[in-house]
Amino acid sequence: MKSPDVAGSSAASVIAAATSDEPLYPKATPALAEQRRRLAPEPAKALRAFSQSVFAEGALPAKTKRLIAVAAAHVTQCPYCIRSHTRTALRQSATREEIMEAIWVAAEIRAGGASAHSALPLETIAHESACQPPGVDRIAEDRERSHDAHVRSAE
Repeated sequence: MKSPDVAGSSAASVIAAATSDEPLYPKATPALAEQRRRLAPEPAKALRAFSQSVFAEGALPAKTKRLIAVAAAHVTQCPYCIRSHTRTALRQSATREEIMEAIWVAAEIRAGGASAHSALPLETIAHESACQPPGVDRIAEDRERSHDAHVRSAE
């Protein structure tokens, strides 16, 4: 088997990017925020007003809303949101323990979603099994074909 030539390939650029000193995300700066506002002032203004409205005291205390935001930011995996909402939650007297507990709630919801969605492949498996003639294991055949194709592509 030939060893792959990664120099010049997209794999080489991915490895180089992953090992560079350059951050994955640019640092959030006032200059970038100003650029966003300048390039699309009306949507920026509307988003700011919406955000202020959402995070204002209401049926839920502002601190609780920020803890929800910290959890949601982890589910959406937005590093900017994680930092911003964590800072604001701390300013609104959230404890480290409350923040971490909110993050664990988010993790459970994410894991629960993956577990709950297992109903989709289970239903598909049951349907496919019911549609095949007796003695034919299409799932095993598909797996074998997939494995054979993978082996051939690696050669």
